[in-house]
Amino acid sequence: MENDTSPILARAVDILDCFNQDRPEIGVREAARLVNLSSSATGRLMASLRNLGILSQNPESKAYSLGPRVLTWAGVYTATLDLRKRALPFLEELYVSTNETISLYILQGNDRICVERLESAQTVRIVARIGRRLPLYAGSAGKVLLAFLPEDRLREILPTLKMEPLTPNTIIDRTKLQNELVEIRKRGVSVSHGEWISDASGIAAPIFDQFNEPVGAISISGPTQRFTPRVIELFTPPLIHAAVEISRDMGYRGPFPPKFME
Repeated sequence: MENDTSPILARAVDILDCFNQDRPEIGVREAARLVNLSSSATGRLMASLRNLGILSQNPESKAYSLGPRVLTWAGVYTATLDLRKRALPFLEELYVSTNETISLYILQGNDRICVERLESAQTVRIVARIGRRLPLYAGSAGKVLLAFLPEDRLREILPTLKMEPLTPNTIIDRTKLQNELVEIRKRGVSVSHGEWISDASGIAAPIFDQFNEPVGAISISGPTQRFTPRVIELFTPPLIHAAVEISRDMGYRGPFPPKFME
């Protein structure tokens, strides 16, 4: 396979790799020497990275250091690792008690991403890969993340969602979705039937952090034929218990579900 990485992007990453604990601040000439690039080209790249918030520049020495955007990225990365570590014992408990597929999702931009999955051992089961990016408007985990977002963030995201039909059951009416989000906030869980995979059902609950914001969602999923109203009723208490315990581990101290003013 040919390497189709952008040369400019590769050079920018080479410059970022120059920074470490022993070398937190670097001038243009030193960076140029380390990446084997001319000082003028290196200076232009570093100035662009500064303008994007990826680098910061000392106004006196003119040397560069890693900027605030890198700190934001690092926070997302470490939080994800911490969430997976804290959630795994509870995911395993759910897996044993339900014998269905258990998934852990995080919010990334206007999508959700699966970061952990324990697949059911049953012959008929739901299979989806870790790392897959999925929409927020379709499926139990996506809807539960949407439902518990802060109001300003929800108002920002909703108009940007491209609500395309993934199956005949996908919610593509924005008003209908908003009404369902209100109900999800009351119940504390979200249920879906065939919204992003036909004949697949799921139930999901949110995970909150110390800032009272949703950082993830746990879902129990399987074939719709097994997810009868009675089964969903039975799965709800252990799912909520797992979500509450993980949220407590993440520093959340509020009620479950949080109280919203509608």
